[in-house]
Amino acid sequence: PGPRMESLPEAVLIRILASIPAVDLVLACRLVCCQWKNLIDGAALWILKCQQEGFTGAESQDNTENWQNFYFLSKKRKNLIKNPCGEEDLQHWGEVENGGDGWKIEELPGDFGKEFPSEEVHKYFVTSYEWCRKAQVIDLRAEGYWEELMDTTQPKVVVRDWYAGRSDAGCLYELCVKLLSENEDVLAEYKSETITIPQDNDANWTEISHTFSDYGPGVRFVRFEHGGQDTLFWKGWYGARVTNSSVTVEP
Repeated sequence: PGPRMESLPEAVLIRILASIPAVDLVLACRLVCCQWKNLIDGAALWILKCQQEGFTGAESQDNTENWQNFYFLSKKRKNLIKNPCGEEDLQHWGEVENGGDGWKIEELPGDFGKEFPSEEVHKYFVTSYEWCRKAQVIDLRAEGYWEELMDTTQPKVVVRDWYAGRSDAGCLYELCVKLLSENEDVLAEYKSETITIPQDNDANWTEISHTFSDYGPGVRFVRFEHGGQDTLFWKGWYGARVTNSSVTVEP
């Protein structure tokens, strides 16, 4: 018979364990013996898995305290906003306020508009002559971000949105994002100023972003809301245009 697993050099055993899916490491392999538990709880194994999957880039800090959480957060990173560019009409957007003629979805670049910086974005939402607002509430536990992670590690919650006007009309734009508790109490909030885009603007797309960090324990939901209107009160859809909204949980 060949050598037993426990007789292998630690560096070799780490390389073997690193080939196993992360969930199996935590839920099964960690229970095999004290040696495996110590290796799986240590940094070396997760640093190797991060390197193997390309997660050690500029965002990887030397002082990362918990490489296991860093790995899982990097692995799970995705846009938690559903239907961010209007490909599914207004599906997934709740608490919709349809002022004026209400929300409309248009193809880029649109009348008196500009192409979006990314070729992957093809549509946008456009507002009317009275305030139009829409929101999404993201359930972090349903998305796989467990309570201990949110309460102890408190990973960054990064919010981004893109807005533009049309070059022949002025408009207003607002963004408001809240981190909510189990009972939907507000634990942290970011609210932009009311941004005014003048008539005869360049119609370029502008990104707005905010990063929540050190927000304290108890965050279970993220509520994202944005909206706008035109400033000329023209019938139709001359108000702020929005697209490519995103909320990500990052290491």
